Amino acid sequence: MSELAPLIEDLAFILVLAGIVTIFCKKFNQPLVLGYILAGFFASPHFNLLPNVVDTANITVWSDIGVIFILFNLGLDFNFAKIKSIGGTALIAAVTELTGITLLGYACARLLGWQPIDSFFAGAMLTMSSTAVVSKTFEELGLLKERFTQFTFGILVLEDISGIIMMVMLSTIAAAGAAISGTEMLGSIGELAFFLIICFVCGIFFLPTFFRKVSRYLTSETLLIFSLGLCLSMVVLATKMGFSSALGAFLMGSLLSGTAFTETTKKLLTPVKDLFSGIFFVSVGMMVDPALIIKYALPIAVLTAALIIGKIIFSSLGVLLAGKDLQTALRCGFSLTQLGEITFIVASIGAALKVTSDFLYPVFVAVSVISIFLTPSILRHADKISGWLLRNLPARLLRLLPQPDEAPASDEQRSAWKELLQSYFTRLTVFC
Repeated sequence: MSELAPLIEDLAFILVLAGIVTIFCKKFNQPLVLGYILAGFFASPHFNLLPNVVDTANITVWSDIGVIFILFNLGLDFNFAKIKSIGGTALIAAVTELTGITLLGYACARLLGWQPIDSFFAGAMLTMSSTAVVSKTFEELGLLKERFTQFTFGILVLEDISGIIMMVMLSTIAAAGAAISGTEMLGSIGELAFFLIICFVCGIFFLPTFFRKVSRYLTSETLLIFSLGLCLSMVVLATKMGFSSALGAFLMGSLLSGTAFTETTKKLLTPVKDLFSGIFFVSVGMMVDPALIIKYALPIAVLTAALIIGKIIFSSLGVLLAGKDLQTALRCGFSLTQLGEITFIVASIGAALKVTSDFLYPVFVAVSVISIFLTPSILRHADKISGWLLRNLPARLLRLLPQPDEAPASDEQRSAWKELLQSYFTRLTVFC
């Protein structure tokens, strides 16, 4: 009688366990991502009441594929039309938030005694919220049609772009070594620019034409297989060029987003992405070590507090500077108080490339689990806190803030702050 491969046993165990745990998460109105992470912890050697995963190396490979498909799906949502549609509000809010949170996180990490490189990436990783958790929470709370959600999703898109930039920086630093110079960084940026130009030229002139010519022969099955093949081919190419696999997956997704089959590809990809991304989050949960959490309890507590307080303050401030009213600004700020899947990817890449210290990964996993768990409760209190502020802030200060009835006319009657910041960041983008 033939023996069953350990991988099949492990997959059977973690998928059933993940299904059971996510059912309980759904019952108690918690995000599915949290369920996957908890399932991973229950299947890990750190939890002895259940059987443990045997073949962890193969699970890691499957989780790497999950990272690829998460970024590929993210790329399918990324196109220039979407970036244009989010407008100046998301840009100003995102830049304000990214700057403020990065500086706050860096300062907290340095006070904890961390090295500068760890502190920088710690601050930058605190900026990345979870699109999956936010959209799921909005759906469960019936908020998807609210006006503030479009600004929130615009900020999330720009946060994801910053995550992609961080992956490129990690690959560049790892390739150049610890003593990277400005010349080496510029050379790496030049290589990246050349790589992106070649890819986008091919994407603009070749892919749409190719898909048009073969459209009558593309069945759903063929489209799915071909799209996944293109994704993995770009992953291989990016890796051989010295960049991360995540960048290659994201890039191919963004190239395919310009074809006529984008929406069809996304629908076909959904079950595949759900399977592998679920395994990825389970593997993240397997990294949760209670001993490490106890050991790094102070950094976890400090960074969690910095994340929640900083996101509320800087995200809300950014939306206010963009000319939106206080209630809209606070609802956006309260929506972004969790760490997302891009954080795990950046942390794992940094650890794998030996650019950042190994302890960053478990610390940020713990911060993410705590913040994801708190997200629904925090969002439910946004209106109460904004109402309390409106009742208690000085009348003179309230008159200076944009009012709710001014928001629809903001395109014609922009505040001086919004015009100034939009002009500044436009010039900064063009000349840098």
